[in-house]
This record gives sequence, C-alpha cells and structure tokens, in this order.
Amino acid sequence: MTTNCRKGALATGGGARQIKRMNDLGKMLVLLGLLLALIGALLWSGIGKSWMGRLPGDIHYSRDGFQFYFPITTCLLLSAALTLLWWLFRR
Repeated sequence: MTTNCRKGALATGGGARQIKRMNDLGKMLVLLGLLLALIGALLWSGIGKSWMGRLPGDIHYSRDGFQFYFPITTCLLLSAALTLLWWLFRR
C-alpha cells in the first residue's frame, strides 16, 4: 500500500517538492545557528557592553535599596533588526 502512495507522490512531483522544502529548512537552520553563534560571540567578547541596554529611552529608576530597569529602546531596536532579518530570510 505504501509503495503506491510513494509512486503517486513521485509521479505528481510531490516528492521532489518535499525534498526541496527539507533542504531549504536545513539551510535555514544552519544559517540561523551560525548567526546565533556569531551574535553570542560578539556579545561575549564585550562588543555590545558599552551601548547595549544604555540607549536613550531605556528606563532606569533607582531609589533606596530598589532598582527598576527596563530597556525599552534596546528591545525595540532588537525587534526591528530581527524582523528585518526574518523578512530577508523569508524572501
């Protein structure tokens, strides 16, 4: 029974499309992993230490024994960069 399904899928080209889709997924996962490793290495080396989380618009409030910190501008900047990357990879 399964051989008929396989023959039918290959005859209609469904198998070739599925293989291409899996190859594209593999390439995307490898590129995403390399990008994540590169970003991690840059942050680990201290590249983003001077500005990451200290942009104008980041909220920092401190009082006697209490500190509140919310990097809203940094979050918006990272979100825009990741959205742009996601859009480029989807094309």
